[in-house]
Amino acid sequence: MRLENKVAIVTGASSGMGRSIAESFAAEGATVIAFARRQERLLELAEAVAASGAPGSIIAFEGDVTSGQSIDDVVKLAIDSCGKLDIVVNNAGIMDEMVPAAEVTDELWANVFDVNVTAVMRMTRRALAEMLPREYGVFVNTASIGGLFGSRAGAAYTASKHAVVGFTKSVGYQYAVKGIRANAICPGAVETEIAAAGMTNPSAFGLERAMSGMGINPRTGSSQEIAQVAVFLASDESSFVNAVALPVDAGWSAY
Repeated sequence: MRLENKVAIVTGASSGMGRSIAESFAAEGATVIAFARRQERLLELAEAVAASGAPGSIIAFEGDVTSGQSIDDVVKLAIDSCGKLDIVVNNAGIMDEMVPAAEVTDELWANVFDVNVTAVMRMTRRALAEMLPREYGVFVNTASIGGLFGSRAGAAYTASKHAVVGFTKSVGYQYAVKGIRANAICPGAVETEIAAAGMTNPSAFGLERAMSGMGINPRTGSSQEIAQVAVFLASDESSFVNAVALPVDAGWSAY
């Protein structure tokens, strides 16, 4: 088991990639604090993992990643329940209706950055306070191919995921001497709820420009495929991998 006796927090764990990551971590022996807003889904996840006979387990935590109090509380839960915190997966994120720069509003920009960037910083800052005394910790941040290129989404999402990539590299390099690693997964097109949730009224112009490269995309991926990459990056198998933004996109970005 690659994550035996590890304690992990996974944000956005009630669906999509976050749920698959939580399930995969538990299958590898981790105790997972599953953090999301939808309590009923978290409880169902915990029950499903327990019924599966996985060696690890799920502890449900209902909260909002944009709340500093929720972040403090989830880390406290990990420490109080398990005595330590080994891994944080900053996975929660939202889309931006493919809105281009000329159409973006202050409200949309602030909302996307609150969830996609500021929450990542706050969770990392709080977790580091627990990890640094032990000189051990791993961060796996969900960025995006949109964090490496210019038009895979709208302006706010693109800028936010570029920020996640930069923040990840900063944390990984600066704290490498303290036993901390941080890497970002940059998924291509993956079949999850985020597209539907963040695409209720997309900008026609922004959507057309963002979709112009879809014809060269080899295929879409599954949340389980992303979860297996997260397991590798969270485990000691990747001990020499640090401050990397890893495209996971079936080769789409190679063209």
